[in-house]
Amino acid sequence: MRNIILSIIGVVLIVGSFFIAKRLIDNKKKPKPVPEKVVKTVFTDTVQNSTIQIVIPANGSLVAKRRVELYAEVQGVFRTSGKLFKPGQEYRQGENLIRIDAAEYYASVQSSKSNLYNSIAAIMPDLRLDFPDVFPKWQSYLNGFDLNKSTPKLPEMTSEKENYFITGRGIVSNYYNVKNLEQRLAKYNIRAPFNGILTEALATEGSLIRSGQKLGEYIDPSAYEMEVAISKTYANLLKVGEDVALNSLDKTEIYTGKVSRVNGSIDATTQTITAYIEVIDENLKEGVYLEANLNAKEENDAIELDRNLLLESQQIFVVKDSLLDVIDVKPVYFSDTKVVLKNIPNGTIILKKAVPGAYAGMLVKAFKDEKEEQPISEEKEETKKDIVTKSKKAK
Repeated sequence: MRNIILSIIGVVLIVGSFFIAKRLIDNKKKPKPVPEKVVKTVFTDTVQNSTIQIVIPANGSLVAKRRVELYAEVQGVFRTSGKLFKPGQEYRQGENLIRIDAAEYYASVQSSKSNLYNSIAAIMPDLRLDFPDVFPKWQSYLNGFDLNKSTPKLPEMTSEKENYFITGRGIVSNYYNVKNLEQRLAKYNIRAPFNGILTEALATEGSLIRSGQKLGEYIDPSAYEMEVAISKTYANLLKVGEDVALNSLDKTEIYTGKVSRVNGSIDATTQTITAYIEVIDENLKEGVYLEANLNAKEENDAIELDRNLLLESQQIFVVKDSLLDVIDVKPVYFSDTKVVLKNIPNGTIILKKAVPGAYAGMLVKAFKDEKEEQPISEEKEETKKDIVTKSKKAK
């Protein structure tokens, strides 16, 4: 009997514990919390269309507008002149840049000039007898002939007989042979074509110069040009003589140049057109890298925004009744960081800064500066003062 009672009690305990456990489990099921509505604060701006000046950025390095590569046309030993032939050396126009030893060649030129003089002197007796009317001018030519100076031009021949006589004696051919030698003799001295500075020197005094050898580079440091490549879209907008703003890469130096030339053809590979910007400044040097901003054209009824505000679908976010929405726009120009847009009505409230995870229908509120909120806080202070005053009167 005792065992039966214990068995019944055990069954009752088991059944009771089962129901108690189930009740406890059911009590643990809590209702899901309702998510709170998150309202993001955004920066907004009101659209006011205006005329936007489209500026085309470009960059390049400066090159001297006037530069000369020096080459030797003759052979000889490089002789010293008044100044050392070194990079950085300045020269005035007409000064000797390079002087090559021409002693041997000079002797051959003098010999040819002497032969010409002797040839003319040999025909003088015949001219006195056969051509007495032309004798005085040839006599005057001989009297003015100086072996140490350039050969003077032959007297003008006024008749056929005189021409045949002089040419038949080989005078004319000897004269042009001498002039040819004199022209080549001048190439032993290379003179500065303009005021400038030597930027490269590939020969030293005392060395042997060979014909065709490059000797250096010479530039005029007073004017430079920068070559820039512009998209063909703006080929018809570039104007010669238009001012261009230039600045260094670190934005610390600002210069003003002008478009000096525009290439007449478009590069078939890059579909760009080359423009040349001239800039004059004593602080500039050849090879300096500059950025240029060319004024291309003006767009009416447009605004300029950051590129990250334009969606891939050619739309932008606008704020309507505290909700985000999108509208279609027309991009007319892209730069590295900005985009020029049209077809946006005046007064439209748009985002000023991009919002991560933004979507149409998103609940937002416009950010207000502290200055704008200041009057509201002042009203609150006044309200508090009124409440305190009223409470004192009630007492």
